[in-house]
Amino acid sequence: MIRNVLLVDDQRDILRLLRSTLETLKNKNIQIYEAQSGEEAMLESSRHKIDLLVTDYKLPGMSGVELMHKVRARHAEVKVIFITGMTDRKMRDEMLNSGAFGIFDKPIPMADFLDSVERGLGLVQTIFPPELSPTNEATEEQPQQTKLSDLLANFRQDFKADAVFLLNERGLINARTGNLHDPSMEVSLISTLMAIHNTSLKVAKHNHQESIESYHVFNGGDHDLLFIPVTPVYALLVAGKGLAVEEQILDTVRGLVALRGQVGKALTSLGVTGQLKFKTAPLAAPPVVAPPKKNTDQLAKATPAPEMEALLKQASGEKAKEKSTNDFWESAAHDLGKKSVNPEVISLEEAKKMGIIPGEQ
Repeated sequence: MIRNVLLVDDQRDILRLLRSTLETLKNKNIQIYEAQSGEEAMLESSRHKIDLLVTDYKLPGMSGVELMHKVRARHAEVKVIFITGMTDRKMRDEMLNSGAFGIFDKPIPMADFLDSVERGLGLVQTIFPPELSPTNEATEEQPQQTKLSDLLANFRQDFKADAVFLLNERGLINARTGNLHDPSMEVSLISTLMAIHNTSLKVAKHNHQESIESYHVFNGGDHDLLFIPVTPVYALLVAGKGLAVEEQILDTVRGLVALRGQVGKALTSLGVTGQLKFKTAPLAAPPVVAPPKKNTDQLAKATPAPEMEALLKQASGEKAKEKSTNDFWESAAHDLGKKSVNPEVISLEEAKKMGIIPGEQ
């Protein structure tokens, strides 16, 4: 079935960006038309049935909201996505109150944009694929899925919330009831919240917690948001007005904790672990490396290298030479010590030998 998409923006670069983004879906059933003004868009809408109108809020000649009303006069079922570079809150509320399917600020988050296009055209979602059984036959998981949806719906009704989601670690919605004020931002919001969930797991691990006990509250804006982990894999998101005001926050948190317990039991019946267990092994001491054992017997018996043997012999010879030299000089000193340094004087020993001293031969 062919689905026609009309892109309207007075900037040619934006039109090229939107077209190239839609072409990444590689869906041959999507036909794309372009216009740079409200008047050109009206002409295209008179030529073709428009299923999805993607238009800038501020156009030459008329606003995007005015164009939406004119196109809807011809194509009542058309879905409308607004693109704007303006951040005025009243203008955004005007677009939402007019029945817009999605609103995107420039620069456009492409993942959210593609998700809105797919949901607006009724295509199979690539960002949030369905997680129910692909067949219509009854399975054991489908009644459980219904039970989870009932739990979320009951909480939403009791606390007058706008939406309650059960999310998993991949950023997919396993069960939901209601919608956000601006559904076009679901992808980015859920992706960011699951990043918070993963960070909570790391904090709990460093804090040596046996379970995840963390609560994230965002007060104000389009919604009050409350985000709470159920298991390491699943988390609950609640959105609504006035849920986090001072006089209501405690009751909301108590109800959310009770809902977490009920959802945890339902997940446990499906085989999902409900507790967070960190298995941490004690740090092992570094291995002690023993010094290499010296084999002294082998060292004693080892034959020295030829160069070393020659040095040893040379040292031995030098010691012997040194010894003989010392003996020579000691002997010479002894002999010289017996002689007089004066040639006219003879020593006592010589006098005795010559018989000069009486009584001595």
